[in-house]
Amino acid sequence: MLVGMTIDANLLKECCDAHGVSGHEGEVRNVFRRVLGRMGEVATAGAGNIVCERAGAWPRVMLAAHMDEIGFLVQSVGEDGFLSIVPIGGWWNHTLLSQKVVVKTRSGRKVRGVIGSKPPHFLPENQRNSVLPIEALFVDVGAASADEVAELGIALGDPVAPGVELEAFDMPHRWVGKAFDNRAGFYAMLEVMRGLEGCELPNTLIAAGTVQEEVGTRGARTVGELAEMDCAIVLEGPPADDTPGFAGSGRQGVLGKGAQVRMYDPTAIMNPALVELVRRTAEENGIPFQMTVRRSGGTDAGALQFVGPGVPCVVIGVPTRYIHAHHGVLDDRDLQAVIDLTMALVKKLDAAAVVSLTDYESLDA
Repeated sequence: MLVGMTIDANLLKECCDAHGVSGHEGEVRNVFRRVLGRMGEVATAGAGNIVCERAGAWPRVMLAAHMDEIGFLVQSVGEDGFLSIVPIGGWWNHTLLSQKVVVKTRSGRKVRGVIGSKPPHFLPENQRNSVLPIEALFVDVGAASADEVAELGIALGDPVAPGVELEAFDMPHRWVGKAFDNRAGFYAMLEVMRGLEGCELPNTLIAAGTVQEEVGTRGARTVGELAEMDCAIVLEGPPADDTPGFAGSGRQGVLGKGAQVRMYDPTAIMNPALVELVRRTAEENGIPFQMTVRRSGGTDAGALQFVGPGVPCVVIGVPTRYIHAHHGVLDDRDLQAVIDLTMALVKKLDAAAVVSLTDYESLDA
């Protein structure tokens, strides 16, 4: 059993270890159903999004966390038993060689493999120090022929995810695992819903697990039909910037320094009044936080802001090192800060507060 200082480490492991490449998020949806099924009405829709609505007063406040992780699909099976793959989401090919993966078959069987390539000994000099394209990589599942691959149940289009399990580092509070983008945010959403169970709220609270964020926020584009929200809090696992190579004054996502509150990225300018409410809420409750303005990247907020007449959004995240790779590192104190801040914020979002977010006559005065 994993033991965390501030978190339910076993639930975090269940979230992170789930096999859930974009478009194949079923295992993660099942975690959502198991944890939140008793808390409200659970519904799914065509894209694969899942929501749990805890009925209450107006306004309708949505917590959104995407369930998918980056991965691959089987593109072809060679006669020699090696699998060609296509990337799903934004991989950095530097990180791929010799990494373990798991292929999930149609029957649910999980087949272990490793990513390989032609050895450097057989590469021309000008290729040895170059990053190999995905077309030059393959998955080795130990099969010697296409027939043996078929016997394993592997077929074209099967999803392939990193073969990584959550582990605690020797240093307190630090964890290594896969898919922290965005199982960290997904876990936080579940814990916020559990933490608020039994509390009287001034709103209707909706938890939304969205799909296919890593391939273009596709689920978020349609979840509005399920949620019909008036305000959205996007919970994420954004990249940390506290490793060698980052200037100290520019660091805005440092492990152990609290929840990251995003004000801007190229896909969304967060509602300024909502950002300020988040800031005040954190300060009033003594919750550590880090404000950030990002030059790149994007989240479901980029799509959610356009639902209906427009929805005020903010992104609150758990800074994570090495996202979009097989292994990420996070600090569970930041995870707890995200949970605490989100719970405190939800309690403040009554009708007057949400109306004030878009009361531009008053805001512009």
